[in-house]
Amino acid sequence: MTAAMQQVAEHLGVRPYDAQLLRFTNNAVFVLPSSGIVIRVARSRRLTDRVHKVVELGRWFEQVDAPTIRLVPEVTQPVEAGDLLASVWQYIPPAPPDPTVKELGPALREFHRLNPMSVPLPQWDPIGDARLRIVDAEGLSDDDRQFLLDWCERLDGPIAALQQRAGLRLIHGDAHLGNLLRDQTGRVVLCDFDATCLGPWQVDLVAVAVGEVRFGRRGAHAALAAAYGYDVTTDPDWPLLREARELKMVVAAVPLLQSSVGVGTEFAYRVRSVKDGHFDARWTPFGEVGQQRGLHSSPRPAV
Repeated sequence: MTAAMQQVAEHLGVRPYDAQLLRFTNNAVFVLPSSGIVIRVARSRRLTDRVHKVVELGRWFEQVDAPTIRLVPEVTQPVEAGDLLASVWQYIPPAPPDPTVKELGPALREFHRLNPMSVPLPQWDPIGDARLRIVDAEGLSDDDRQFLLDWCERLDGPIAALQQRAGLRLIHGDAHLGNLLRDQTGRVVLCDFDATCLGPWQVDLVAVAVGEVRFGRRGAHAALAAAYGYDVTTDPDWPLLREARELKMVVAAVPLLQSSVGVGTEFAYRVRSVKDGHFDARWTPFGEVGQQRGLHSSPRPAV
């Protein structure tokens, strides 16, 4: 992934001497502070459609002045890096004060009002996404693989029913503080659109609510509910939405099981807590237990 990033940098005519690895899940996300860019390299050619989707979204976000980060202008995207694809975004350096969940609420309301009729988007499909990660995963035991597939099977019907009765709106798909930035004007903007799709808008309020339980971030959910104007934990579909989010939080580790002992340990703990019905077991974000080797890594809160 580092070699792919360097190839993209060379194509752009910049030197990656100060590159830092921010995240390493479906994408290797590198920031090049001196060049003012972020390079997101998809880990697999199977993610080609997703890379094209986020690039199309990025162009559209610019047109409608959405509360989002921006693609680097005047660069033909996606950029090829050998057999992989990358997108290149404008870097927003950390600026005080850090964004808060109170600011996430208005950003999501504005995002949900957008009507992306010109951008073809998939429907929210947490079960399909989970299965794709599980089936081809290396480093996953047979028992864990079967447990996760059975979990998907159990949720499949209820999720499909929810899709049928819910109105489809633009949703970010992974709305939490780690995907919120403050630009140089002070505007709070969203980033990371891999999961952006059409689905029930309530999905975007679930990550913070579940994070409060699993990560002990007290007060975050109440603040978001007040800022957005809706308490998702009172929604009739809350138990299903919560379980779909927790499935995502567990399978997010699957691509990293062979690259990080810490991630593997945390993954095993999460699986055991779900199997045992410990719905209030405290989890640790994978970014805090899975430091990557090589370049300096600055993980941000995720799943």
